[in-house]
Formats: sequence, structure tokens, C-alpha cells
Amino acid sequence: MNSLEQIKENSILLLKELIAIPSFSKQEDKSAEKIFNYLNQIAIPARRKLNNIWTKNKSFNPNLPTILLNSHHDTVMPNESWIEDPFHPVIKDGKLIGLGSNDAGGSLVSLMAVFKYFYEREDLNFNLIYSATAEEENSGINGIESILSELGEIILAIVGEPTNMELAVAEKGLMVLDCFAKGKAGHAAQKEGENAIVNAIADIEWFHSYKFAKESVLLGPVQMTVTIIKAGDQHNIIPDKCNFTVDIRSTDVYSNEEILEIVRKHIKSDVKPRSMRLKPSRIERDHPIVQSALKLNIPLMGSPTTSDQAVIPFRSVKIGPGRSERSHTADEFIYLDEIKDAIQKYIQLLEQLNIYMN
Repeated sequence: MNSLEQIKENSILLLKELIAIPSFSKQEDKSAEKIFNYLNQIAIPARRKLNNIWTKNKSFNPNLPTILLNSHHDTVMPNESWIEDPFHPVIKDGKLIGLGSNDAGGSLVSLMAVFKYFYEREDLNFNLIYSATAEEENSGINGIESILSELGEIILAIVGEPTNMELAVAEKGLMVLDCFAKGKAGHAAQKEGENAIVNAIADIEWFHSYKFAKESVLLGPVQMTVTIIKAGDQHNIIPDKCNFTVDIRSTDVYSNEEILEIVRKHIKSDVKPRSMRLKPSRIERDHPIVQSALKLNIPLMGSPTTSDQAVIPFRSVKIGPGRSERSHTADEFIYLDEIKDAIQKYIQLLEQLNIYMN
């Protein structure tokens, strides 16, 4: 296997090649092909299902616990404010500019570099699986969920997302509710009927002002925001229905199911959740991966954004190069040094974890 410095340089070259390949969610077949071929070309046998790629370390031992290194290779659509060509990687002032460079290309290639570094090691107290998965940006069902049954039992996932290499030990979940307030149609001039908008207002005000009894130490309060309202189609008819949508960011102190039960107890509108699958997560402070991070003076944090963690049913943390606030922005970028430093820090984190698991 190549030297660590060469692995770092190759990671940046690979990221440039991936940026040049449009890989929007549900359209990642070309980037999946690139990753699959790249791994096989460097003598790391890889498997593919749909647009998900994964591989195991060379001395994989079924008697040892397994750790998953995961990041995603899909991107959002570029917005109209881009000045640079989002698919033409450019290096300026130490920054690599291109769509997906920060979210989550830097993490994707850094974790691959770390996997390559450990690939032939025979002294580890755990196995490693590396996966590059699809449909993270739209929480699609054909992403990491579709391959979990292929990976076997996993005790921990390290999910690569831009966190400035701070360790996210908790992550908010997401639940979207469609709410339906009812009324009775009537002529506006006669003030007949029952206005569904008025009925909806009372429920909307509840979402705006309600305070949950428990608050997460790391993630703060559950956040509920009404984001869409639709009612009426004629100025002179009192509407008999008013539909509105609520974005709810759940925390580690309430499950999505518990929040839904509280909502239904307090509002009169009918409530239909779009999905319950994007769950909040938290890992214990005494977990070996957290202790490894603390030993290396890696800061701990709670993440307000969702990731593949939301659909991973086992212990997980989130950590990666770059910053979350750069994601989905025009002229998205990551510093080359952030990638190189991340590779070094990931290696140290796993080396320290190897000691804890001895």
C-alpha cells in the first residue's frame, strides 16, 4: 500500500474526479461506477448494490466486532448563484471549489484514505467496512438502508459529514407532518359557515408557542416550524379546509413517536406524518469512540442537521472535514489541508480506539 502522504494526495485527485461527475440524489450511477472501479483498480475488492459501494478490510475476521466508515457521494442541485462551474474543480488559495467538495466529498475520500491505510493491518481489534452510499441528500430508501442487511452485524458507524472534525455525539431527527383543519363552506358576505383558516390558526399558534417538558443538553429544545399553508381558492367563499405542513426537528430526549402523540393530544387538525424513519440519535459519553476522541482533545458537539445516522439502527457518531455552513451554498469549497488533517485525525481516532478495545 502507498505511503500515507501519497494516499492523501491521491484522495484529493479522486475528489476532483468525483466533482466532475454530476451525482444528484437518485442519479449517482456514474459516481458509483467511478468509486467501484477505483477501489478495484487499487486491489481493494468492492461490491455494489444500486448506487451503493462497500468493501471489507483484507483480514476481516467474523469473530471480531465491525466498525463501519460511511459517507455519501450524492449531491444537491447547484443553485443559481454559482460563479464557478460546479462540475469543474478549481483550486484557489488552498481551497478546492466544486459541487459536493464539502458535503460530503471531503469526508468520502478521507474515510476511503483511512480505510486504505488500515486495509492490510492484521493487528486491529476490530474489522472495518467502508461504504460510499447514495440518496443521503433526499433521505432516499435506496441509500445506506438498502445495504445494511449485506454488511452483517456492526457495533459502530463513523459517518463522514462536515463537522470541522468535531465529534457529533448527538444528532437531531426529522419528522414532517401534514395537518388538515376542517370547517364549513359559506358565502363571505353573509359570514356563513365555519372558517377552516381560523381553526388552523389556533393549531398553528400551538406549534409556535408550545414548550416541551424536556430539553436535550446537546441539541436544545425540540423545534417545530410551520412552513407551508394552503387554503381557499375564491375571495368570496369561506374555505372549508386549510392544510398546513410542519417541520419538526426531534432530539435525543423524545422519539418521533412520542412527539407525534403529544401533537395529536393538543391540536384539533387531523395529522398525517410523511415519515417516521429519520430518528434522532445519541451515543453515551463512556463509549470507547467518545473516550478516544476526548483523549485526542477532539471537541464533542450536537448536530442540528440530519445525515445517514438517522436511518442507522446501531451506535454511530458523525465527524468529518469541512464546515456544515458551506453545504448547499454557491461555490462550495473545502480546504485541501482540511482533508489532509482529517485523514490524520481519523487514523489517530481509530488507533486510539484500537487501544481501548484491546
